[in-house]
Amino acid sequence: MLATIGYFNIVVFILLGALYFYQAVYVAVVLFSKKKKAQEKVPEFHKYAVLVAARNESAVIGQLISSVKKQNYPPELVDIYVVADNCTDDTAEISQNAGATVYERFNRTEVGKGYALDYVLGRIEQEHADEGYEGYFVFDADNLLDPNYIREMNRLFDQGYRVVTSYRNSKNYGSNWISAGYSLWFLRESKYLNNARMLLGTSCAISGTGFLMHKDIVRKNNGWKHHLLTEDIEFSVDSVLQGEKIGYCGSAKLYDEQPCTWSQSWKQRLRWSKGFYQVCWHYGTRLLKGIFTGRSFAHYDMFMTVMPALFISLGSIGVNLLFLLFGLSSTKVAAVLVPLALRAIFMGFVNYYLILFSFGVLTTITEWREIHCRPVKKLLYTFTFPIFIFSYIPISIEALFRRIEWTPITHTIGTTIEEVHGASWAPSREGRRTA
Repeated sequence: MLATIGYFNIVVFILLGALYFYQAVYVAVVLFSKKKKAQEKVPEFHKYAVLVAARNESAVIGQLISSVKKQNYPPELVDIYVVADNCTDDTAEISQNAGATVYERFNRTEVGKGYALDYVLGRIEQEHADEGYEGYFVFDADNLLDPNYIREMNRLFDQGYRVVTSYRNSKNYGSNWISAGYSLWFLRESKYLNNARMLLGTSCAISGTGFLMHKDIVRKNNGWKHHLLTEDIEFSVDSVLQGEKIGYCGSAKLYDEQPCTWSQSWKQRLRWSKGFYQVCWHYGTRLLKGIFTGRSFAHYDMFMTVMPALFISLGSIGVNLLFLLFGLSSTKVAAVLVPLALRAIFMGFVNYYLILFSFGVLTTITEWREIHCRPVKKLLYTFTFPIFIFSYIPISIEALFRRIEWTPITHTIGTTIEEVHGASWAPSREGRRTA
């Protein structure tokens, strides 16, 4: 019995290590790869439409549009479209006054960002087809863009990437440990997942917001066809299955607002967890087929992204709890079995904490200048980062059994890109040209 517990926990640890070892390789690739020489070819300026799906975003939508208007890119080549989706505030009026073309949509049946995107793409196709847009940017209303964002994304787009994602930072990293938990995860995702994928020549993944897609993909999909609760990862997986290689532009920096309250965070991550289950259910078989037919490593990477590997860990904890209950029911073995089971559960959490803490520390060190808050908070939040990730355990369990619907997250931090960087910051305007 004692040997069985030990062997079981070793097997689980080895299994998880084997499944996710490639992400350790990703870290090594980023840390030890040499920087590539800058592209010598001067990229062509392409024409884009910026799409924003907004629901009651009057506090932040104006700042996003302002940051788009301040881009170091020919302004005549960028048009902004906002779909005010089931709004009850003045989001539409603020957006229009800020210089965007606004469409108001009221549909209580088809609710969610995916439906709003499909709606605005349809309106553009009907009313602005002659504008000649070559690609579409997708942002959330709470986002802010660095002045060179579109210029940098255009550079990669001009190299032939038909889907491009960007560096995702946060404008309220230092609000509290919850916002920092989100922020550190997205920084790690940008630096040590998408960046590594790009260096290795495999496909990257869209992370919620801040991406660019070619017009041909929109037409091929007849608009926006992804309506699961996590439309971003669904789009990523579907793109990989269609043979697209998603590019990553680390020099294109985007900032968004992270939840600060436990209730909002729980609600948002509950939707994300349910959405990942949905994507795994709808696309998992096709990803597995791609893995075993050797089509590309991206199939395996995407499968590991959406696969609920958390349940391997939960299964391990559950088995150890069963051993614990068995020990408590038998006085003959309780003295030995109970401490052993408790030790196994405790060490499991310790090991996972240390792994997550290591990722948090590494990301904080390498992205120190990108994190806009006081140094003491940067250090403190490396310790709370694993706790934030652990909170996914009860959320993921609840998501298994609950019916989840898309609901908006309230955004209230109406800051500007200048305020995010600090009063002394000034954007680089080097090389600005007009078409």
